[in-house]
Amino acid sequence: MYSFDFKKRVRYGETDQMGYLYYGNYAQYYEIGRVEMMRSLGMSYQEIEKDHRIMMPVMRLEVKYVRPAFYDELLTIRTTLREMPADTIVFHMELFNEAGKLLNGGQVKLCFVEIDTRKRVQIPEKLRVALAPFFGIE
Repeated sequence: MYSFDFKKRVRYGETDQMGYLYYGNYAQYYEIGRVEMMRSLGMSYQEIEKDHRIMMPVMRLEVKYVRPAFYDELLTIRTTLREMPADTIVFHMELFNEAGKLLNGGQVKLCFVEIDTRKRVQIPEKLRVALAPFFGIE
């Protein structure tokens, strides 16, 4: 299992009339978590696309709203991989407020697609190697 935390402050423009983080913005927070997790492994989405010619389209997004996030709160975006990716990757997402209370949870499932052929492929080797130690794989 691999887990990564990233801090993000709720901006005014991300809130609705009630002062809550607008529900549609949670998918963007999930994306921030995914991108920063990849960066923590020494690999960016840009590198996967440019150097490995692989894109990662979203196949499924699930969101559960527990309690609201408010303007100017510093949130922790926790992104966890519970299983070693193969031809798909599932990011489990949790957002916590400054008091450590769970605000939101969900998951995002993506697949790996070769850009030129648009065919599904296995996880890029560099990403597999970076994740292997966290899953007890040599």
